[in-house]
Amino acid sequence: MKVFEQFKGIAEHFREKTGWKIIDGYLLRKMLGTVVFAISLLMVIVVVFDVSENIQRFISHNIPAKTVITDYYFNFIPYFINLFIPLFTFISVIWFTSKLSSRNEIISIFDNGISFNRMLVPYVTGALVIMILSLVLANFIVPNTNKKLNDFKYQYFGRKYIATTYLHVKNSKNSYVFVERWDKMEAVGYNFTYEEFDSSSMKLKISAQTIDFDESTQQWRMHKYTKRVITPEGTELFFQGEEFDTTLNIHPRNLYQDAFVSETMSYKELRRFIKEEKLRGSALLANYQIEQHKRLANPVGILIMTLLGVSVSCRKSTRGVGVHVFIGMGLAFTFIFLQQISTVFSVSGGLPPILGTWFPNIIFLVITIIMLKMTPK
Repeated sequence: MKVFEQFKGIAEHFREKTGWKIIDGYLLRKMLGTVVFAISLLMVIVVVFDVSENIQRFISHNIPAKTVITDYYFNFIPYFINLFIPLFTFISVIWFTSKLSSRNEIISIFDNGISFNRMLVPYVTGALVIMILSLVLANFIVPNTNKKLNDFKYQYFGRKYIATTYLHVKNSKNSYVFVERWDKMEAVGYNFTYEEFDSSSMKLKISAQTIDFDESTQQWRMHKYTKRVITPEGTELFFQGEEFDTTLNIHPRNLYQDAFVSETMSYKELRRFIKEEKLRGSALLANYQIEQHKRLANPVGILIMTLLGVSVSCRKSTRGVGVHVFIGMGLAFTFIFLQQISTVFSVSGGLPPILGTWFPNIIFLVITIIMLKMTPK
């Protein structure tokens, strides 16, 4: 109840500061309602296609309907909502604003003394609401649902974890780890080697047939190991045994090189993971950094695309709403194309991940500013 009262107080304060009017509430409801309707319709279509594709799998594995709904589709839907929400916000803004323009409602708004810039307030408010929703989805909800969805597929669809082979990982400034094969499903590494160096030579080498990680103690357990220690005097000492526990600066997730593992981490976990991978010189570091920046760039893109949608669709066209929608679709696909191109260059073309991720937003921000200046006021 206190949260509701606080939210109500914030809303009242916002209305006072912005001079909120009935027309603002009307535009905001139109915007949010159209976005919710468009996303809901899309989700129905996506689910129908997915059911038709996987119905045989559900039946052959005797998966109860309740499990399919709660463990599969409840985790399946948030990912697609977050994926398409920027695009469908843009299309929805163009659609309902074009309808307003075709019915001369925008002209009536201007005739009542409301400027174009003032008319943007409910649009910006709606975009901020959707942007916050997208931020929460991308950084907290979707990573968790992705993890649960993957677990469902591994359990029922027989999807296999592919073992990672020949891993060379930097443990610290002067120490390195080699694992010939890491099996994520069993959480076991085979033919493990740890090497530690001083300024000129090796001072410690540990080899083990297998290793595994104890989550409770946060230690690695080595099985059938041999340990070679070289003293400062040059004397070599050998030890061997069945089991040996030690602490390393690596976690099992550092041994499973998968570009999609970052999609199952919250933003805080992802930042920490990227810091670890940067120290180890991971070959997939750019992929992880792109995922990190994308979780901020895509929500910000909602605000940019909303303003662009208003500038495109508030002009009245004698050829109807279809022209605005056609232009909007062209701009949307151009935006997606730029995202894909910049991502490819970030991964393999030497473009910094932060620039590659934000580049489409920067380009469309410039286009939006130009379009807003050209829009009849």
